Amino acid sequence: MPNDASSLSPSITSMIRLDHMHVLAASHRYHASTPWWRKRAIVNGVCDALEIHAQLEEEIFYPALDRALGNDETLSKSRSEHDEMRATIAKLRAMGPENAAYDGLFFQLIREVAHHVADEETILLPDAERVLKSELQSLGAAMTRRRMQLLGERPMNIAVNAAGTFPIAALLLGSTLLFALRRSLPKSRRAERTRRQYE
Repeated sequence: MPNDASSLSPSITSMIRLDHMHVLAASHRYHASTPWWRKRAIVNGVCDALEIHAQLEEEIFYPALDRALGNDETLSKSRSEHDEMRATIAKLRAMGPENAAYDGLFFQLIREVAHHVADEETILLPDAERVLKSELQSLGAAMTRRRMQLLGERPMNIAVNAAGTFPIAALLLGSTLLFALRRSLPKSRRAERTRRQYE
């Protein structure tokens, strides 16, 4: 058994399925009656996630499948669907939630994504699990490394959009982090801070 980090990584197909679930779960939080600021956070978060996901697939997953499958029709179709998705994302980013077409365009994007996901999960991912069996974890590790680079290019946007999309989870996570930080302070600093509060 290999002794490197890639042997501990989830498979690339598992990671792709998780990405699909994340985008679809976030999209279910969007309703016509949702406040404008939350609509913007959900849309921006979904668009960021889709752009990163598509780039990861195009840089890592699709080339590996190309190598193993050759000229595959579903793979070619998936690439063109990424282009269509990017065009819809560009239109969404060019307008705001106050625009009457915003809701319809976002729902169109989600329909495009759902169709794309169906093809990937019923055809491409099972094909990958069959023909790339020995590479799935190392490809997953490569995807993780590249994802961290891409996330590092826009950390604040991702944090703000995640908080707007999943506010309760963000509040719980933030509270937990603050509590952990407070508990990690040396007792003497906590005691000094407490003493100053009561002076």
